[in-house]
Amino acid sequence: MTKKRQVLASVKDERLIEKRRDQMVKGAVSLFKQKGFHRTTTREIAKASGFSIGTLYEYIQTKEDVLYLVCDSIYDQVSNYLEQSIETEEPTIGSLKRLIRNFFKVVDEMQEEILVMYQEVKSLPKDALPYVLNKELDMVSIFERLIADCVRNGELDLTPEEIHLLSHHIFVQGQMWAFRRWALHRFYSLEEYTDMQMKFLLYNLSEQK
Repeated sequence: MTKKRQVLASVKDERLIEKRRDQMVKGAVSLFKQKGFHRTTTREIAKASGFSIGTLYEYIQTKEDVLYLVCDSIYDQVSNYLEQSIETEEPTIGSLKRLIRNFFKVVDEMQEEILVMYQEVKSLPKDALPYVLNKELDMVSIFERLIADCVRNGELDLTPEEIHLLSHHIFVQGQMWAFRRWALHRFYSLEEYTDMQMKFLLYNLSEQK
């Protein structure tokens, strides 16, 4: 795992740092959506967060720090949700489908944040980008582990290469609900979209059940 980027703060109270940075993330997402990262000022972020520009700089050093915190927070929320969704009993295709459904659901709930993150990730500092991208690979690995477990218990018959590619494919199709929402929402509900994608993703695999 790539080392987490340190965002320096002059405040020492960790709980207060977490609280203020959570406020920053929420305020920044709204602004980045409206204006983009480069056109948004730190003063605007401070105002949207509910405190002064001076207070803002007690918790970050640069505007790029805020973007990093936005990306880090979004990945953590999605990853934690997926980890909590993993069932403890023997893995089956059914449990894989439920994990996919939960992933698509959290993408729907966080579609604004996910869209903003992918639009602006190119503006991250060079020392932050590898860490953020590796967090995405960690999320893909959640699907990869479950699919591999299904292979080990005889539920599926896939090569390691096929497991890896299927995991990425699931992840991308979930993200597409956010990226292509302007077109998809006119034709499908989230449930309809999820059902159709699982049919496309798992059509051949379902015959092995």
